[in-house]
Amino acid sequence: MSKTPAMGKGLAALIGNIEATNPQKQHPSIRETNIVESFAEISIHDIDTNPENPRKDFSDIELNELADSIREVGIIQAITVRKNQGRYQIISGERRFRAAKIAGKKTIPAYIRVATDIQTLEMAVTENVQRENLNPIEIALTYKALIDAQDLTQDELSRRMGKSRPVIANYLRLLKLPAEIQLALQNEDISMGHAKPLISLENEEKQIEILRQILKEELSVRQVEERCQQPSETPEKLKKTSKSTISDKLEQTHDEWSQKLETPVKYKFSKTGKGQIIIEFQSQEDFERIISMLK
Repeated sequence: MSKTPAMGKGLAALIGNIEATNPQKQHPSIRETNIVESFAEISIHDIDTNPENPRKDFSDIELNELADSIREVGIIQAITVRKNQGRYQIISGERRFRAAKIAGKKTIPAYIRVATDIQTLEMAVTENVQRENLNPIEIALTYKALIDAQDLTQDELSRRMGKSRPVIANYLRLLKLPAEIQLALQNEDISMGHAKPLISLENEEKQIEILRQILKEELSVRQVEERCQQPSETPEKLKKTSKSTISDKLEQTHDEWSQKLETPVKYKFSKTGKGQIIIEFQSQEDFERIISMLK
């Protein structure tokens, strides 16, 4: 499954100058953070990972490939750390750190910064989201952490992120799905496009039932939407209807556009071969977001 597109603007605007919009939420130390104190080779044994890092999953295959590269050419890009209780804690670059350990490195180049807990989270999110390293659940958990840490509303977060409120809300709604579905998203067994129709179902058993159909039958996003809209019809009937109205190639195109635009995209066809492309939007703001993407 394809990963969620990068967020673009990052999170620098989310924390910076936040007191200007809400004096109740001031964080005076922020003005003194993000300072690079020094650059040094640090012992691997003096560095701890950050338990709040939004990225939780690291592929063993990718880590070993990077470790092989490090053995051959060394570490090209330094990691970023902060001092923490006499040791160093990773702000960004945990994947490089893990691969360096596998490669048998004793030290690793690092930028040493001054940063608060919130800014550490901010920088970790910025790196991972911009590099498309986060799965939808990790993004959702990070949005929730930022909202909770800064006491933001979804509207405030969407403005700072440059993402529409419906997009932010769609990610947060993923956290209401059963654990089995969230795990499938984390493992990239299903895409966010598959998960969104499941949110509309109130019955948890039905959600899990359709999840298992997705995994067993390799359902497309369109087929999942149909089963969620018409749960009373049998899978055999829905599958037959889908195949009779849309080709496999067009089915794939539908899935790609639904994921790219982060909203359902539907096709309608007549017997003469003519048809329509229908792009759904949730608000004026969501409409403008989609138009800007299409441009």
